[in-house]
Amino acid sequence: MGFDRLIAKIKETGNPSVVGLDPKLDYVPEFLQKKYRDEDGCSLQAAARAIFAFNKAIIDEICDIVPAIKPQAAYYEMYGWNGMKALEDTIRYAKVRGMFVITDGKRNDIGATMQAYTAAHLGSVMVGENELEPFGADALTVNGYLGSDGINPLLDACKTRDKGIFVLVKTSNPSSGELQDQLMDGVPLYARMGDLCEKWGADTIGEYGYSAVGAVVGATYPAQLRELRERLPHTFFLVPGYGAQGGGAEGVAGAFDANGLGGIVNSSRAIMCAYQKEGCDPRDFAKAARREAIRMRDDITGFVKIK
Repeated sequence: MGFDRLIAKIKETGNPSVVGLDPKLDYVPEFLQKKYRDEDGCSLQAAARAIFAFNKAIIDEICDIVPAIKPQAAYYEMYGWNGMKALEDTIRYAKVRGMFVITDGKRNDIGATMQAYTAAHLGSVMVGENELEPFGADALTVNGYLGSDGINPLLDACKTRDKGIFVLVKTSNPSSGELQDQLMDGVPLYARMGDLCEKWGADTIGEYGYSAVGAVVGATYPAQLRELRERLPHTFFLVPGYGAQGGGAEGVAGAFDANGLGGIVNSSRAIMCAYQKEGCDPRDFAKAARREAIRMRDDITGFVKIK
């Protein structure tokens, strides 16, 4: 229940980080793009196949040192149905390699539509006599600003299928304060949303004290990160904004509890494109990603001690 499986992987690897696999085609080395263009022409299929090959090589290099991946659905949707197949293949391959998978979809709706989103990403559908998982992620990012109507269908999947959700609370983008920092009876809107996360997850508390309803809280706002950690003792944090967006390891330390648990920090482009930053042979892209993942782990654990 809750995020127990993810926390167990964090403890096993000694690494509270997640790799965001958000691959634009420009991030994929030219030699890999060419391989699939030669086979499929300059097509969406060629692009999607190159992206999956890119993801697969990175997963192979990091699966023993990183507990989770976080593919952002938009980067796959942009390549049509071929891209969505690459997303499904990436999720399934990462799970085969023992990784926890968070689909970053930021889905939100109500009623039957939210039930459909839930079935697609965290649940199953019936086709004749077969019960099938369309994507099969372990967790999904969601937007809670439609209120409980948009969250309740997800809670059923969390309870019955051992899944989790991350609700947008205090996001890492520069303009997040335009709405999220507005006061309601003297309390910021992001704090009110955090309070709802505690309420929504109250009956899904797991072994480590965290519920199945997590919160997205950006590394770019370390003061609010510390504030929310104290305010939301049962809410596990997904922390974007480390590295490329300016969040540092000392700042993200505020996401964690006294046992070094309670959060997982995301890095996407810095890891996927590490080979470009290093200037190494592009054929060494996956090993460069591993080196950057190790650097990030060591950076964060210099401030966060997992017990």
